Amino acid sequence: MGIYANIREDFSNAYHNDPALNSKIDFLFNYPGVWAVAWYRIANRLHRANFKRLARMIMGLNQIFTHIDIHPAATIGQRVFIDHGTGVVIGETAIVEDDVVIYQGVTLGGVSLDQEKRHPTIRRGAVIGAGAKVLGNIVIGEYSKIGANSVVVKEVPDCSTAIGIPAHVIEKGRCKDPFMHNMLPDINKEMFEYMLKRVAVLEHILVEDNKDLLVQDLELEHIYESFIKSMKS
Repeated sequence: MGIYANIREDFSNAYHNDPALNSKIDFLFNYPGVWAVAWYRIANRLHRANFKRLARMIMGLNQIFTHIDIHPAATIGQRVFIDHGTGVVIGETAIVEDDVVIYQGVTLGGVSLDQEKRHPTIRRGAVIGAGAKVLGNIVIGEYSKIGANSVVVKEVPDCSTAIGIPAHVIEKGRCKDPFMHNMLPDINKEMFEYMLKRVAVLEHILVEDNKDLLVQDLELEHIYESFIKSMKS
């Protein structure tokens, strides 16, 4: 597919990914992510033709107007949608495959200064939530979802959901479900609830020496072990 066909597809893709887009005026003034990808496509073509300085100049101007920093050497597939977009950073060796959705504040960054593949690969159909940081030469699997403000430093399998700092996989095998931020579990809240219940059970055991409470304590111990295993997976 040619560069102009790619850009036209990027523009039409915005209508499929954002129900708030109602007019061409909205599109012109309120969708910096789409414009950033369009300018990237031109700069990337120039970069590959060895006009690297010109490519960097174009993306520098793009950064001023859109507040989105995309290195012209990065690899971005078809129908990639950057929603809102402010603060998005995509590094030089990052690979973003087709149909990926990226929200504002996302960083696809590196953790090495070596001249090698040092940025992440985002597979087809993945969703990267607002403010997430995906760091290093790792792979985010197909149709996986990264929760808002997560920091991902390890690979995420296909069809998985990862949240937290550092991010942990909390769900596997759900490819086509919509990404609902309000449905993500609060790991810290669950841990505090466990600790409060555990303390209450132990206090009752000390006071009453109740066998039923001992059973409850064992059940809580199993819950805790399952929780630790899920955090390490």
